Amino acid sequence: MKQIKVALTLVGITAAALSLANCAPIVASPMAGTTFNETKYGNIATAETATTKEGKACGTTILGAVAQGDASVMAAKANGGITKVTSVDHSAKSILGIWGEWCTIVKGN
Repeated sequence: MKQIKVALTLVGITAAALSLANCAPIVASPMAGTTFNETKYGNIATAETATTKEGKACGTTILGAVAQGDASVMAAKANGGITKVTSVDHSAKSILGIWGEWCTIVKGN
């Protein structure tokens, strides 16, 4: 009987530790939102202000365990037909830590 109590205690401690480990956001963002997070933030900008094009490239994740996509600056440039970059921004979206999306947004000409 004592072994069963010890085993159940260890299972409970392990479950609690794993559930606390999942509190971390599954996408990078300057703000934390464990239930819902939708943020947009700047990263790099040049002095040039006249932009005519915008390209976006995203990657997604499920449960923070499986991730796929190309959110690189090169992919965003290609998606927007941009040759000269004037700014690079990012956006992050996460719902309940189940689904997340991280995007790179490039503006330029």
